[in-house]
Amino acid sequence: MALFVHKYGGTSVGTVERIEAVADKLQTFRQAGHDLVVVVSAMSGETNRLIGLAKSIQDQPAPREMDVLVSTGEQVTMALLCMALERRGIAARSYTGGQVRILTDSAHTKARIQDIDVVNIQSDLQAGRIVVVAGFQGVDEQGNITTLGRGGSDTTGVALAAALKADECQIYTDVDGVYTTDPRVVETARRLDRITFEEMLEMASLGSKVLQIRSVEFAGKYKVPLRVLSSFVDGPGTLISVEEDDTVEKPVISGIAFNRDEAKLTIRGVPDVPGVASRILGPVSKANIEIDVIVQNVAADQTTDFTFTVHRNDFDATRQILEQTAQELGAREVAGDNKIAKISIVGVGMRSHAGVASKMFDALAAENINILMISTSEIKVSVIIAEKYLELAVRALHTAFNLDANETVSE
Repeated sequence: MALFVHKYGGTSVGTVERIEAVADKLQTFRQAGHDLVVVVSAMSGETNRLIGLAKSIQDQPAPREMDVLVSTGEQVTMALLCMALERRGIAARSYTGGQVRILTDSAHTKARIQDIDVVNIQSDLQAGRIVVVAGFQGVDEQGNITTLGRGGSDTTGVALAAALKADECQIYTDVDGVYTTDPRVVETARRLDRITFEEMLEMASLGSKVLQIRSVEFAGKYKVPLRVLSSFVDGPGTLISVEEDDTVEKPVISGIAFNRDEAKLTIRGVPDVPGVASRILGPVSKANIEIDVIVQNVAADQTTDFTFTVHRNDFDATRQILEQTAQELGAREVAGDNKIAKISIVGVGMRSHAGVASKMFDALAAENINILMISTSEIKVSVIIAEKYLELAVRALHTAFNLDANETVSE
């Protein structure tokens, strides 16, 4: 007998029929003798519907009231799932985040979990019940309902698994695991049997939408084995764990992540003096704009060209800030490009293999794809290229690193 925490996303519980299918799946686990805690999202589209209702009344509703409103979506799902289980003769009990007492800070709409009281859940498990918990929500010290931000149900599931010391946290979604890259771009992309938390964290931060990044951080911190599976297709999914694969022939690269939502800005002819980077990036950061890749080039005339990337939605606002900064610093000009993309190769195997970056650059050069910027870390290499070459580049790299489904997976 094992203790599993299951999390079912909005598409998995999007209709009454799908909720019934989830109940069937849980019945199979229960018949095998396992204990189950189930975290559910709102039915697909429900959160957007609730937000739309709020916006029809007030352009900028109070965050506290928004949390009260949108938290109701998960409550509908948890109650319906418990009814479906009870109809099958399976004892079940539902809990809101507040009833469990998932304690959070008071940052409405983006709260962070501080503590979880699992006494009631453990009591129900000992009594033979399946416990169904509303994801995405908690309460603060004053008892106010809080929510964890979009995708927060993943974090609820992992946090409960950590608090309960569950054998595994299983995230059920509309994909059957983590792939070497997006199968919609590369038809020969493979499902990975296993990936490390480090690799998954990089892929999640670089644009892979399979898991919410905070849930991966949480799982890695508390060493919770995490598995991504499909609600609609049976299979082993992908296990995300602390341990690296110890097989002799392990791949150098586990996957390729990419992000189309990039924009690049350059301030040219800036005096090359101490503190200039802070004077350029400080106002951007104060505007709550996140900066990604940074490159600085010093010219022979002792001026510097400073280039960095931001999210495409922040392009116009950042450019306005830079124009003002350029005047203050006496810079020559500000240039920008909002038709770029970032591609990253990710893999713990890089640590023990030389020449990974050069192999990446060679593969792109063979397709006449120009690299605009480069960023590296211990287990990833990222490049900025023109957006029009994105899919060609991903396919070329996927083949170059033997990630295609019909290729061997070792170097």
